[in-house]
Amino acid sequence: MNKGDNRNTLLIRAGWLLTLGLLWEIIAFTGVFNPLLFPRIEVIGIALFKSIQNGAMIQTAGFSLLLIFEGLLIGSLFALGLAALAQFSRVIHGLVETLAVVAHPLPGIALLPLVILWLGTGTRAIVFIIIHSVLWPLLVNTMTGFNTIPRIYREIGANLNLSPWQSFRLILLPASFPYLLSGLKIGWARAWRAIISAEMIFGAAGGIGGLGWYIFQRRVFMDSAGLYAGLIVIIMLGMLVEELVFGKVEELTVKKWGMSV
Repeated sequence: MNKGDNRNTLLIRAGWLLTLGLLWEIIAFTGVFNPLLFPRIEVIGIALFKSIQNGAMIQTAGFSLLLIFEGLLIGSLFALGLAALAQFSRVIHGLVETLAVVAHPLPGIALLPLVILWLGTGTRAIVFIIIHSVLWPLLVNTMTGFNTIPRIYREIGANLNLSPWQSFRLILLPASFPYLLSGLKIGWARAWRAIISAEMIFGAAGGIGGLGWYIFQRRVFMDSAGLYAGLIVIIMLGMLVEELVFGKVEELTVKKWGMSV
């Protein structure tokens, strides 16, 4: 995909967002639904502006992002470590696959009762939930990528007398990078779901509180405009990271290496 295609994609997305915004405004203007359910876009915009102006939105968004990136980093390291170990031992490979089968379908929110017993209701508990949400999709995607690598690649590494670490670093990781990147994207999305759910339950963890706690407070005080403003911030942060981080990494790696169309 060239730069022209990227611009077209952005224009299409912007067009759809404007269309959805227009539909929302029409529904809100007609008054078919309660204004608490469908506040005008102008009202949501004012609530968003005020929350940014007084620093509340910036503080809560920054707190949530900090926890997400911490959990994403730790979960990624664990996933890569387990995937690497699984390549060099059939016993460990069986163990890792078993753990993935057991834990991958398990929602992080279902672990909250146990996490509260183990770690309490502070930031450590939230980071643990994020790690769980990130670790398994990334591990499953990475191992799938390893399994799809042509056998000849591994044979070339053996003929070159590469050590297991060299084979992992020079052959397995580059050849399976599209799967790894896809796993990171899924982990990023799941991390948001995990942190919003956990913050709504735990409240102001660490004495600050993130976007989940912000949204929960808006709901308690029937401030639907503020609630929608919080959701918009989550959507915008997700889109920015998708385009500026994952999109850039994909251009510099997968697309540059000719591994995608």
